[in-house]
Amino acid sequence: MAKTTLAPVHVVGGGLAGSEAAWQLARAGVPAVLHEMRPLRGTEAHHTDGLAELVCSNSLRSDDSESNAVGVLHEELRRCGSLVMRAADARRVPAGSALAVDRDGFSADVQVAIEGEPLIEIRREEIAGLPPAEWDSAIIATGPLTAPGLAEAIRELTGAQSLAFFDAIAPIVHGDSIDFDKAWKQSRYDKGDGADYINCPLDRDGYEAFIDALIAGEKTEFKEWEKDTPYFEGCLPIEVMAERGRETLRFGPMKPVGLTDPRTGGRAHAVVQLRQDNALGTLFNIVGFQTKLKYGEQARVFRMIPGLEKAEFARLGGIHRNTFIDSPRLLDGTLRLHARPGLRFAGQITGVEGYVESAAIGLLAGRFAAAERLENAPEMPPATTCLGALLGHITGGHLADESGKGFQPMNVNFGLFPPLDVRKRGRDRKQAMARRALDDLDAWLGIEREAAE
Repeated sequence: MAKTTLAPVHVVGGGLAGSEAAWQLARAGVPAVLHEMRPLRGTEAHHTDGLAELVCSNSLRSDDSESNAVGVLHEELRRCGSLVMRAADARRVPAGSALAVDRDGFSADVQVAIEGEPLIEIRREEIAGLPPAEWDSAIIATGPLTAPGLAEAIRELTGAQSLAFFDAIAPIVHGDSIDFDKAWKQSRYDKGDGADYINCPLDRDGYEAFIDALIAGEKTEFKEWEKDTPYFEGCLPIEVMAERGRETLRFGPMKPVGLTDPRTGGRAHAVVQLRQDNALGTLFNIVGFQTKLKYGEQARVFRMIPGLEKAEFARLGGIHRNTFIDSPRLLDGTLRLHARPGLRFAGQITGVEGYVESAAIGLLAGRFAAAERLENAPEMPPATTCLGALLGHITGGHLADESGKGFQPMNVNFGLFPPLDVRKRGRDRKQAMARRALDDLDAWLGIEREAAE
């Protein structure tokens, strides 16, 4: 670590949020110690000991910064000097209008950058309880798979149980095992390069048989203490969606709209899409097919899909428990814990959902902690930006239900933003909110934008 008179800020957790927080601290000239328990202690979802490992999809979702809130957040993070976005842009793989990455290359780039930063020290160790009192400033960014000892310590300190839900992982298929006599390449509505997804069509009979198999398939059994844990609605297992109604999947991940089967010249009854998962184009994940089916059942049921009859799986789906805190009640506006202001929280454990949302809260936590260490007042992002809207939601924007509870994970979306001064609808409204967000972000960052027109 570089020589400095400043005491370090300790960051617990080397995922996207923790890596981003440490990076932002260093960029501000504040030393950071990044604590990561892998490989000394693994998790149910991680497969490597790399920093910022992507454990679910390899997609950071839409990269449209003109009318999509996620795309706007991408651009905000880029303008803020985000390490996560720098690595994502460098490791982009084809995915239409989405930003998908080579997951191994992405993690490697983040780790190389962190290891090469003189102001960051990496310690491979588990923090089994709350950070020690001598750490006057620490950021807990342990994510949805917080180790039991630390999770219990947080519950004891806050006097409340962390909420929990299950998050399911989609399978990954070897590309050369896909039958292109039945499958074809096309992006929905021919977006992006027009051929960024592999599409497997099902007719009505095939779809009905597939739904029957999903519902009847043997599922992973939960432990007694897990049975009442709710799912996050944005990442439901495919068989749970099927159980909600036989047509649910046709209006969800298997919707056929915007796609034309070249064999028939028409639209299939339902379509399963696969998206490139690595830079080599050898691996593809089944889009939206998070699952809790047992491994043997996954192979049997998913091989019912036309084009995947002989599919070879590089990774089968899985399921793991996520935890997050009641942030609106427990945290202040700069992500500090009311019960112990020397502790900040960042990432999914705060109740944001998604890779870039987690990185965004890590970025803010790092900036806030750096300002505090430098004896400056933290500068709050405007509520009209994605950063400000997310921060506002998890630190006070959520409305509790009648019981005083009900806080749930949230992706960034325009519904979290203050309304426009001028009434607009549809795409015009989204575009206006996107322009306002980036203009206000630039003002927050002190950037003078050149006249666009």
